[in-house]
Amino acid sequence: MGEDMDGHKADRSRASLLNQRLATITCVLVLASAGGAHASDDPDVGAGKCQVIKFCVDVGVGDENGGSDGQAGGSQGGSGSDNSKTECKYTKVDPKPPAEFPAWKGADPKKNDLYFYGCTDGGQDNPDGFVVVPAGQQPPVAQVDPQVLAQRAVDSMTLLGPDIASPRAAGKYTVGVPMWMWVNQSATTYGPNTASASAGGVTVTATAKVSKIVWSMGDGASVNCNGPGTHYTSSEGMAQSPTCGHVYAKTSAGGQSGKFPVTATSTWTINWQGGGQAGQLTEVRETNVQVAVGEVQVVR
Repeated sequence: MGEDMDGHKADRSRASLLNQRLATITCVLVLASAGGAHASDDPDVGAGKCQVIKFCVDVGVGDENGGSDGQAGGSQGGSGSDNSKTECKYTKVDPKPPAEFPAWKGADPKKNDLYFYGCTDGGQDNPDGFVVVPAGQQPPVAQVDPQVLAQRAVDSMTLLGPDIASPRAAGKYTVGVPMWMWVNQSATTYGPNTASASAGGVTVTATAKVSKIVWSMGDGASVNCNGPGTHYTSSEGMAQSPTCGHVYAKTSAGGQSGKFPVTATSTWTINWQGGGQAGQLTEVRETNVQVAVGEVQVVR
């Protein structure tokens, strides 16, 4: 019940915002076209009243829309979805402004009606503006680009860089010994992550998932992994990772702070559909970790 009440409040808030913004913009533009308002005129723009030339708007047509270090032989321990909705409306200008009003663009006010089109998102994807329509006819249905909504759905997601489980910053690794790399999986760091966005009666749903992770090992090597990697256990001994691994040929002694800077870069592949269309988008995120690699100490 609480969630429903919150949803209704949000809807009313969006509608109120749109109505107020349409009235404000329309009145301000009309006042400007009339040569400007004087302080004594005191137009109550926020309420949709234009006292200077008695030109106001009424709502017309609605359009809502084991070895824990991750190295073989190691011995040391160690969904998200969201919705985004935009409401758009046509607001009929009544009474009509004079013929010299710029929005007419030369059209005859006697043969045409004037509408103002605006959205609660501030017109980011469907810019605000006046529309001239033949008298007695309805405004055209707003055309919403499904791909724009798909990107908005992606922007509402929380897509992060890889959650690196191995190698660990606190781990100690050895030259010549296979290192196993893997990441923890969650909706925000690996997927799947799903969200929707709506506008103008069109709803697009997008689902994102990491398709690959590229590891820059800090020693000049790069490793491409098409999955999250395989968790190392002590039973694997000195074997190399079957899915995602690397073997250092030199120590990190010459690196900054005596460590190699390792970067894991994930590519998110997003499939979307809606509005009679479907497509694919990509996003890239990265995570960094410093790794110490030394040599085997021989005791004599």
